Amino acid sequence: MALFEKVLIANRGEIALRIQRACRELGIKTVVVHSTADTEALYVRLADESVCIGPPPSRESYLKIPAIIAAAEVTDSEAIHPGYGFLSENADFAERVEQSGFRFIGPTPEVIRMMGDKVAAKQAMIAAGVPCVPGSEGALGDDPKDIVKTARSVGYPVIIKAAGGGGGRGMRVVHTEAALINAVNTTRAEAAAAFNNPEVYMEKFLENPRHIEVQILADHHGNVIHLGERDCSMQRRHQKVVEEAPAPNLSPRLRERIGARCAEACKKIGYRGAGTIEFLFENDEFYFIEMNTRVQVEHPVTELITGIDIVQEQIRVASGERLRLRQKDIHFSGHAIECRINAEDPFKFTPSPGQIRTWHVPGGPGVRVDSHAYAGYVVPPYYDSMIGKLICFGDTREQAITRMGIALSELVVEGIQTNVPLHRRIMRDAHFIDGGTSIHYLESMLSNED
Repeated sequence: MALFEKVLIANRGEIALRIQRACRELGIKTVVVHSTADTEALYVRLADESVCIGPPPSRESYLKIPAIIAAAEVTDSEAIHPGYGFLSENADFAERVEQSGFRFIGPTPEVIRMMGDKVAAKQAMIAAGVPCVPGSEGALGDDPKDIVKTARSVGYPVIIKAAGGGGGRGMRVVHTEAALINAVNTTRAEAAAAFNNPEVYMEKFLENPRHIEVQILADHHGNVIHLGERDCSMQRRHQKVVEEAPAPNLSPRLRERIGARCAEACKKIGYRGAGTIEFLFENDEFYFIEMNTRVQVEHPVTELITGIDIVQEQIRVASGERLRLRQKDIHFSGHAIECRINAEDPFKFTPSPGQIRTWHVPGGPGVRVDSHAYAGYVVPPYYDSMIGKLICFGDTREQAITRMGIALSELVVEGIQTNVPLHRRIMRDAHFIDGGTSIHYLESMLSNED
């Protein structure tokens, strides 16, 4: 089956360049859409064609569905790759893309919609036999007595979550019954305002879990494989800072069990493309939290330990091809770590937009840099602060950490602040080196240093 001749990339930054490189390797021409703030971006210069779709604010450019569809029409594109963020998990966008005669490089709108609703997603996973965090069976009702009864059966502390939430927003931890109803009402109001969906649900709040996620690939023909797991526990305010694969200190039995369950679940829901099923992991038990129906920021660590180009597989599957690999063909080798390089104060985390005067990236065996930045590039103040990703691979986790420490010492960015000093600190931390820290560890480490 022939691949696409031309793909439109509906995103910006490092992921736009990453998709562009995957397409070029496959012999596919690329069209890049961009705002006026990104006119001088590297991926815009390298694209076969580019279309300016609006001014800097995202809602007037990267989130403007009619402008993106129009750009695909005028350039005779065949498919649209949404990357991550922006419209990548917007079911209405996926629907519009398909209705307009283009191929959406991602799951069906129906699956995106199901997984975007956290209550529906949890119910689908329970039906597929995937372990979930104990909690309410669906959205919480309006009767305070029923809410209290549910909380008592789950056991405090509990966490109230918005059904349409994500990215760490729309959640509130409750430690006492006295605070419960107010917390539910407040979260409902916030959910209605932020996500246009007031539904909330309740889960047991796990005290010290790790964040472990499983990478999935699926085609149109019912074939599903998993590419192992990643540990993304080094977080601040629910935002990932460092990711690695495979997850340290995880037994082969647990690894095999959860991967197989995720693959089977994706078969049952009719998934296609690349996806990630995220879990909290505590006391040797996995608990489903959500599914991301797109390529992840941290996909490179999985690529390095499997040798599989996940973005190219997304494109192949979207074109109608069958997966070229079966589960028995997947072999894991070595260890990979990724540090997200952000234009921000390394410890206060305030954004630091502006012009990069010096940009010197590291190299050597096992070192990969995914970035659209360069000397002279102006980091705009309108978007996410991530300007690149530094990924290091080693035969062992110890070697990967050592290589990352060296690579970070070689990375020079001048003109703006970055979080590189924080990453250097993490790579020297004894608990991180031991492996298996919880999602609360980084914030605890930082608070102890204040």
